[in-house]
Amino acid sequence: MDYKKIKTESSTITRDINELAGKTSNIYESVVILSKRSNQVSIEIKEELESKLKEFATNTDNLEEIFENREQIEIAKYYEQLPKPTLIAIHEFLNDQIYFRNPDKEVSEEDED
Repeated sequence: MDYKKIKTESSTITRDINELAGKTSNIYESVVILSKRSNQVSIEIKEELESKLKEFATNTDNLEEIFENREQIEIAKYYEQLPKPTLIAIHEFLNDQIYFRNPDKEVSEEDED
């Protein structure tokens, strides 16, 4: 997924707790969902970055090559400018782009029937 295309804030802003809690009717459950999604996004970004940087890996260290590898610098700048995984997760959560379920609630609803 191209996280650069996501139109979200690049810095932290104050959020309305009721808006976050409204999706699950429990602020703590919402925070857990955001945390898990943020971890998923972080892992995806890290794996993508590592795969791109493997192209530049060399067995020998050459001092000139270290300082003049512009492509590697551009890749690093690109990933530094991406929004933080938590901001991406909040954006997806508020725009109903995350699927979540609570198995404990599903079990208790079945018991009531």
